[in-house]
Amino acid sequence: MKRLVIITGLSGSGKSLAARCLEDMDYFCVDNLPVSLIPQFHELLLRSGEALPRAAIVVDAREREFLAGFPAELHELRAKGAPVTLLFFECTDDVLKRRFSETRRPHPMQDAGGSLEKAMRDERAVLAPLRDVADRIIDTSRFNAHELRAFLKAAFGSGEEAGALNVHVVSFGFKYGVPAEADLLFDIRFLPNPYFVDGLRKKDGRHEEVRAFLDAIPEWREFNRRLSDMIDFLLPLYAAEGKSYLTITIGCTGGKHRSVALAEVLREHFAAKGGAVSVTHRDLGKE
Repeated sequence: MKRLVIITGLSGSGKSLAARCLEDMDYFCVDNLPVSLIPQFHELLLRSGEALPRAAIVVDAREREFLAGFPAELHELRAKGAPVTLLFFECTDDVLKRRFSETRRPHPMQDAGGSLEKAMRDERAVLAPLRDVADRIIDTSRFNAHELRAFLKAAFGSGEEAGALNVHVVSFGFKYGVPAEADLLFDIRFLPNPYFVDGLRKKDGRHEEVRAFLDAIPEWREFNRRLSDMIDFLLPLYAAEGKSYLTITIGCTGGKHRSVALAEVLREHFAAKGGAVSVTHRDLGKE
């Protein structure tokens, strides 16, 4: 067996989408598997050999009282050498409220006549022990469906079977908050901002005019060189440590010009080396 992914987290945070995405990548997925059956499921996967090399399980608040036993089950799996990764999906309360309003679905912990706010608080409390032992906490507040799929594909797609380190580059604007999923974060607000240049304000870092403006800055060229060299140095070390995915975040003020341009530079750098890379421009289109 190559990988077992356990998906958990808050209701409305994207767990179902994540499971469907992994299923599209040929993972054998089981939704709401009772915690007590996880060891038996793992044994079944082992006996299946190459038939089921990758699988995913969704575990969430629907388990209620059985969740208390999950950390112990996870520890037992890891002690047996299971290639297990626990993903915890979360989201801000405001975004969760909007999602529940849009779907018109009840919260699984919302009692008849009870408030959504209380249900969300109760769920956070119940799931806190799972969050504490998660390998990865993924905040989907600013992810749309396409961006979440791209992130999961980079992290758990077929490239990792060959031992490759999947790189996901995220450009963002500090004015909209720092991405929670960052492994490495670089602040490039020290560079001149094309936003203040006539003719460039309404363009973004993917446009040739913006790239040309930045390429004319010696500090931009030098930083690109040093950053690429450092990341080339780090990637084999992360891979040797057993990491299969790395999220590099690049931030400027608004997430439109400098960070976008540098994310594209890194995309081109990794692609030229034949590496597995995906890019998300998180804040393009925001005012």
